[in-house]
Amino acid sequence: MGHAEQVHTNSIVPQALVRQEPGLGRWCILSAYRGSIAHGMYVPASSPTSIDDQDLMAVCVPSREHYLGLTEYGSRGTVEIKHDAWDIVIYEVRKMVRMLLQGNPNVLSLLWVDPKHYLTVTAAGRLLLRSRRLFVGRHVYHSFAGYAESQFKRMTHLAFQGYMGEKRKRLVEQFGYDTKNAAHLIRLLRMCIEFLTDGELGVTRPDAAELLAIKQGQWTLKRVQEEANRLFAKAKRAYQRSTLPEAPQRERVNRLCVQIIQNAWNARGNSDK
Repeated sequence: MGHAEQVHTNSIVPQALVRQEPGLGRWCILSAYRGSIAHGMYVPASSPTSIDDQDLMAVCVPSREHYLGLTEYGSRGTVEIKHDAWDIVIYEVRKMVRMLLQGNPNVLSLLWVDPKHYLTVTAAGRLLLRSRRLFVGRHVYHSFAGYAESQFKRMTHLAFQGYMGEKRKRLVEQFGYDTKNAAHLIRLLRMCIEFLTDGELGVTRPDAAELLAIKQGQWTLKRVQEEANRLFAKAKRAYQRSTLPEAPQRERVNRLCVQIIQNAWNARGNSDK
């Protein structure tokens, strides 16, 4: 992957967060930008149409007591942090691997982001990146299509739910639908089709300009719906014709998970606290 042994998140992420949360610091094996930055669709906060956070995803291997004792990491293996413009999610490695096995679109993207978007890569993290082909399979269709379907519904029916900030609500009022959901919807379906065709996840989008136009309300709702319906049908055909494996081999993935944890512990040695 061409990464250094360790690139430190604390050169970018606020120091207070790194000191406070070991999943971002000493336990972290892999972290990267996700969302709009990773897709090439980030709109800076200085823009009046900006509704983007600085999204970050990290994977960590906690201390041995989290695996051998009663201590749990976060809430069922997940820690979420919202701080100023930062929106950070951290997964304990076993939680991450389970989600990868399910073909979760968000976590799969972590393994295919542009190298410049990785903030932390340790030897254990690099092992996960090198093994990304283990998670390639036709099964991802169900996760991608299901997630896209939820975006399709939220685009119009859940426009003013609590997840939405004031600026985003104003955009919904202006355009009559949730343009950010619309961009997610089209992107997910296109990524699904590409993945089922060649087993590669195109995280940095060649169609970023078009997707950004959708997010900024330059497409009518009717046009978005027509394109989505076309892509849903195309994704189904891609699934039916795909030559990818049916699903990952769980035993190989299980061995990988053990290797990653042992690698992280060995690298920390006696400092594993």
